Amino acid sequence: MKTVTIIALLWCMIPRPASAQDEDSLRIGVKGFVDTYHAVRSERPNDWMSSRSRVRGEVTLEKNHAGAYISANLVHNAILKERSGFQLREAYAYYSDNHWDVRAGRQIITWGVADALRLTDIISPMDYTEFLAQDYDDIRIPVGGLRLRYSREKWSAEVVAIPVSSFFELPTDDKNPWSVGPLPIGDEPSHRLYNMEYGGRLSFFLSGIDFSLSALHTWNKQPVFCNGVGEYRRMTMLGADCSIPLGQFVVRGEFAEYFNELQPNENPSTFIAKPHFDLQVKELSTRAAATNALLGLDWYAGNDWSLSAQYAHKYVASGEHRNTGLATLRISKDLLHNTLALQSFAYVDVTNGGVYNRLSADYALNDQIHATLGYDFFHADRGTFTIYDKNSEVFVKLKYSF
Repeated sequence: MKTVTIIALLWCMIPRPASAQDEDSLRIGVKGFVDTYHAVRSERPNDWMSSRSRVRGEVTLEKNHAGAYISANLVHNAILKERSGFQLREAYAYYSDNHWDVRAGRQIITWGVADALRLTDIISPMDYTEFLAQDYDDIRIPVGGLRLRYSREKWSAEVVAIPVSSFFELPTDDKNPWSVGPLPIGDEPSHRLYNMEYGGRLSFFLSGIDFSLSALHTWNKQPVFCNGVGEYRRMTMLGADCSIPLGQFVVRGEFAEYFNELQPNENPSTFIAKPHFDLQVKELSTRAAATNALLGLDWYAGNDWSLSAQYAHKYVASGEHRNTGLATLRISKDLLHNTLALQSFAYVDVTNGGVYNRLSADYALNDQIHATLGYDFFHADRGTFTIYDKNSEVFVKLKYSF
């Protein structure tokens, strides 16, 4: 069955000439890419950190206002053999007209205005099998659910229901260079109707400001360890976000209150943390409210320069470590008639002083072919990035889009 599915996917990837179509006829859209990514540790033993290639296919079937979308990968991973093979990414049916947008099936749902940080954007979990050695969009894990949105010129209302939750994928295999160790993960919540996630978001698009209010009854998507086993518990999120353009600048803000979030006890025996991923190993667990706030500033300075800075702060109303801070800084510049994109994107662990910085140069040979060379730098004596302090790497990526 899997072989038939793969052959069908590859057949759909073959470009076909466009033809005149009636409005009521079935429209088929096919696109995708082929890419290969390889990274080597920049210090001894200079071993391979990542080595993978894939074919991505995206197929859209549409008739009138209804349609279906499927996205899937064929992957060869030379280091993590179990990650090779066919991977279904998104697969959902939809209906869309001037006001209504309904999607049912496996999909990625994003909320908020933060850039690569998670405050209200906690519906789709993350895949940290190779930590951040992937594009951020590829790290998101789709969820199976229903999303309904009603839109008007100045506002929109959205509700989501996720009967079967998805959770973080963590690197626990010792053969993985990004492993955090063989941590025992407990059972995920049973697939029962009373365990479903549900919530809504109300957005406004006004002159000079866009803002949203959101609520979600969900789970902690990353496990918290108690008595040696990772646990998942219910929590409720109330959030808000806004975006304000001011000339060359855009000011962004986001706020999220987590009620009854599972927390580490005051003296955890082991502490491993990552950006928007806190993994706690401890003897006892507590539940408490956690306040999350973010402020961001984007500057489009002209001459193809752009700069972005964010600071996210978390306050937990329980425990010894009540305040934590994480910042990001992005600087980018386009050169050679926009064919060469230079970028530096850094996470800064404000609480402990660690940093992860990705430097990259992306050169477009043409509209279809891109070549990227980059360097991932890690440094930390304690806190967020300690476990990856020796994982600095040089990487190269080639991508052909069709």
